[in-house]
Amino acid sequence: MISFKAEKIPYRIECDADSSNCIFPYVRKDTGLYSIQCISPIHGRSFVLCAEKNGQWIIGKGNGLSYTTHSFVLTSPIFAETWGGLSLDNAVRDFNIGNEVRSLGIKTNLMQYVLSIDANIIKNGEKCQAALLQYSVECPYRITDFGFIPKHILKRTIAKWGNKYQQKHLHAAFVLVNNLRILHEHKVLHNAMHPQNYTWALELLDFEASRSIKYPYNNTEYEAYVPMLSEAEVIQTYEIINYIAWCLGEKPNYIAIENIFRDNGFRLKELQLKAGALSIGN
Repeated sequence: MISFKAEKIPYRIECDADSSNCIFPYVRKDTGLYSIQCISPIHGRSFVLCAEKNGQWIIGKGNGLSYTTHSFVLTSPIFAETWGGLSLDNAVRDFNIGNEVRSLGIKTNLMQYVLSIDANIIKNGEKCQAALLQYSVECPYRITDFGFIPKHILKRTIAKWGNKYQQKHLHAAFVLVNNLRILHEHKVLHNAMHPQNYTWALELLDFEASRSIKYPYNNTEYEAYVPMLSEAEVIQTYEIINYIAWCLGEKPNYIAIENIFRDNGFRLKELQLKAGALSIGN
């Protein structure tokens, strides 16, 4: 981890999952009196706000950039966006859908607070109220952080997966495919299914781009894409499983993986070349 200085700023509580949690309204500032930690260079706007206590790490999202000499950076004037920040509407959506997904029995981050702050960010070229999202996780390292996670933490975290399968990537497959089945049965689209949004504790994260029946998209065109995007999450989940196998030095057991998909009602489609009799797949 790399430490960054931060300042404590005024805030208003917009969403509160448990008032007993401490609030860490920190924003990166090089002259600040507080300290926040960045897990890896892959984490652009997420920081560890409080190190592990009682098996949980407290994470903040929207607290500034973990690179450049500036805490927040505005991109080009056309469809500009403030990098390092988080809009209030996205923070609330992340909070609400995350809680909804957790209620379905899927292991996720534990939402704590959405805090609005006295600042605006630019999103799609328009000013929006800025916010901070605070939550806790069992493991702050995401699957993509494999090159940065200390080996003792990785070993300890994977040991908690259980011993249902001899190969660890098959246990991950069992969890991830079961998660996908539950999401789709409840008409939930995660819409960011990749190794960046699963931790090594197999916690599913980042719901700001997700949708559910309770929280649909407010755009008819976006809603029309949901069935197609849901289908894509099948192969995206397969890719995460494959990535985990390679990280752990295990040869992917594709037959066993696809049996897990089939047991959960997912059948991988054959790819047929209509130009001839050749077909690719099993």
